[in-house]
Amino acid sequence: MNRRRAALVLLAAGLAAACASGPPTVSLPLQQGWFDGEVVFYVTTDVSDAAVARDKQANHAPRLAGAAHAAGPAAPLDTVYAVTNFAQGGVFASAPDPIGPLSRDASYSPLWRMVAVTWVDPARARVLKSEEEVLAAQEAGHVRLVRTDIVLNCPIVHRGPRGGLPGVQLRTAP
Repeated sequence: MNRRRAALVLLAAGLAAACASGPPTVSLPLQQGWFDGEVVFYVTTDVSDAAVARDKQANHAPRLAGAAHAAGPAAPLDTVYAVTNFAQGGVFASAPDPIGPLSRDASYSPLWRMVAVTWVDPARARVLKSEEEVLAAQEAGHVRLVRTDIVLNCPIVHRGPRGGLPGVQLRTAP
């Protein structure tokens, strides 16, 4: 057998072994957030703003900012509320229901326009668990909301007791 043929045979054997062992997997750090009073888990992969990308340990993706200017019912963005002066996860305006390929929620998108939520009196801060709670806190004068042009790619991958995407497993850090 010549060298080229031997190399091809070895390459084919290596590919066959790799395919037989299944697809590769990866572990991603999940963040905990809220939707309609329920815990959701999401991963932040890309952010249009460099400072926020650095803070979230995500890819800086400046082109995402263009999505902030899309308008109309087909616009790809929904709203995520990010509290600026109290430690809590994002509050999402939508989530896939059910999570996975059978989702019926046409409003869900993994692209989010960030609305900054700042407690007027940080000593009175509490965890906000839904868009309704955020808006009620604003109406009561407890928080200020500032709509930004920052766009984040944060797919929701698990909804606690409702389950997650196929293959997603929740594990707590050691």
